[in-house]
Amino acid sequence: MDQLASMRVFVKAVDLGSFSAAADALQISSQLVGKHVQTLEHHLGVRLLNRTTRRQSLTDIGRAFYERTKIILAEVEAAESLAAETRAVPRGRLRINAPVSFGMHTLAPELPDYMQAFPEVSVDLTLSNRVVDVIEEGYDAVFRVGDLSDSGLIARALAPYPLIACAAPSYLASHSPLRTPADLRQHECLGFSATSLRHSWTFEGPEGRVSVPVSGRFMTDHGEPLLSAAVAGLGIMLQPLELVRGALSRGELVVVLPEYRIAPRPLHILYAPDRRVTPKLRSFLDFAVARFGQTA
Repeated sequence: MDQLASMRVFVKAVDLGSFSAAADALQISSQLVGKHVQTLEHHLGVRLLNRTTRRQSLTDIGRAFYERTKIILAEVEAAESLAAETRAVPRGRLRINAPVSFGMHTLAPELPDYMQAFPEVSVDLTLSNRVVDVIEEGYDAVFRVGDLSDSGLIARALAPYPLIACAAPSYLASHSPLRTPADLRQHECLGFSATSLRHSWTFEGPEGRVSVPVSGRFMTDHGEPLLSAAVAGLGIMLQPLELVRGALSRGELVVVLPEYRIAPRPLHILYAPDRRVTPKLRSFLDFAVARFGQTA
């Protein structure tokens, strides 16, 4: 006999107080209930129930086995529910938050593919460079660029987010030569106030890693105004490649310090540990890893 089925019959018989009541509830015969219990006792080598024609009672080992078996059956039920959810069709409203530049230039162009693949999911996307509270603000998942704090959220690593330093040809033509990161001290550096990039920029080159303090007359918490300022010749910007790719291809901006590498920033998708991974959330996590993961 199936041992798990016998455990279910045994627990039902104890819960309802008799073999006949368990038989009625399970829609099987009383004899089959007894056979399941006897099979368990034979397998364990102990008596679980003392039974007479009038009443039944648990033995000491039967009581301990009953309590442990209830836990096991509850875990099996939870695992079966999880498997059923995995097979279920993703549906419902999915609330997502992402940094502005990543959301506009990287995430948004990919979202139509997700929504076409899962037509019963509605997406509510908000873009913000502040760190949102996933639980308090009711987000299913959030993207974060940069080092993570110990927030207690579950994080799945994605491919690092590449950065590039660039400026307009007109700016470079009218300012002192820029040969090493140290020369940035004499230049207008457009500040991104949402991260540590407002204070210093870090490069890796022949002399190793070097962090240079930067300053300038213009600072903002969004990448798009920095792009406009850089194209207008106001200074040098350090921002994601996706943001400046078009301006670079059109010649409006050129890469500065090309022999120096700028370390990409970590990128993660996060969700709350106590939030049930519903089919809609699981489908989006898998989509994000496939589109933005290390092997994307």
